[in-house]
Amino acid sequence: MKWIKRLCSFLILAIVILCGVLCVKGYIDYREALDNKSVEQMAEEIESIDNYTTIDELPQDYINAVLAVEDKRFYSHPGVDPAATCRALINDIKAGSYVEGGSTITQQLAKNQYFTQDKKLVRKAAEMFMAFKIESVLDKDKIFELYVNSIFFGNGYYCVADASWGYFGKAPSEMDFDECTLLAGIPNAPTNYNPAASPELARERQAQVIEKMKKAGYISEE
Repeated sequence: MKWIKRLCSFLILAIVILCGVLCVKGYIDYREALDNKSVEQMAEEIESIDNYTTIDELPQDYINAVLAVEDKRFYSHPGVDPAATCRALINDIKAGSYVEGGSTITQQLAKNQYFTQDKKLVRKAAEMFMAFKIESVLDKDKIFELYVNSIFFGNGYYCVADASWGYFGKAPSEMDFDECTLLAGIPNAPTNYNPAASPELARERQAQVIEKMKKAGYISEE
């Protein structure tokens, strides 16, 4: 039995060392990214786009739909959601590959604005450091606002206003529940879920969004 205990101790030590190395490398990448562009500069760049939409101009149904599918604990975590991260880690281990990231809205903003889309652990660590930094500089509403004004909605639309005008012919503030829930589901896979290219898949994704809104308590079964 001693060799089993020694093996377990060795594995634990190896995991600790690996995590330490990843954190150090991730921190270095984070500092390099931050030196190239501050959080304030990042925010200014997004705010300068045409058709920038403030959170006050977004329907509550749209905000709730995005939170339900992307980050239901957005307003309570510090930039990283430990519960979502642990769930994603367990699912990745079960699948034997990187199938779920567990990224918060803040982490996604950090990834999109500072890092590559590569699914690497070092990048993930850097992304977490940047998420904490963003949360220390900006309030939650501003982070959400920057996120929806800088993500891809398919069909050449890179902000919520362009997507709303492009798909529905109206400003974001005028979207109804159907349009809000349809639009909220697109960024997960813009090529597959945008209604111009795949109307049926877009509706299937919309159904998933509505179901998540029910589970999150944003809407009732009725």
